[in-house]
Amino acid sequence: MAGQTEYGMKNLDEILAMAQNVQNELQKAQDSLDTIEVEGASGGGLVKIKASAKGRIIGISIDDSLIQVSEKQMLEDLLAAAFNDARAKADAVSGSEMSKMTSGLPLPPGFKLPF
Repeated sequence: MAGQTEYGMKNLDEILAMAQNVQNELQKAQDSLDTIEVEGASGGGLVKIKASAKGRIIGISIDDSLIQVSEKQMLEDLLAAAFNDARAKADAVSGSEMSKMTSGLPLPPGFKLPF
């Protein structure tokens, strides 16, 4: 009986150590996402949004031809489209990077990550 308890505790300790290692690796992956840049664009490149793969906006570029009161609505639409394009690219890079990081980790089949 005592042997089973020790064996069970050893397995639990190993599982907890593995979980801590997985958590540390995932945190490193999350941190690295803020250093990867993507660029969203709209209007054939008239509006560009630079963002990190984590979704932080780094910069916005607007072509001079759009800086007119008569073009305000179009500029607003193009900004929204460029933000959405940058977000989609950030999500794609994030998913790709996270799957690279988790491919070597001993996660149970069907295990879903919290992000």
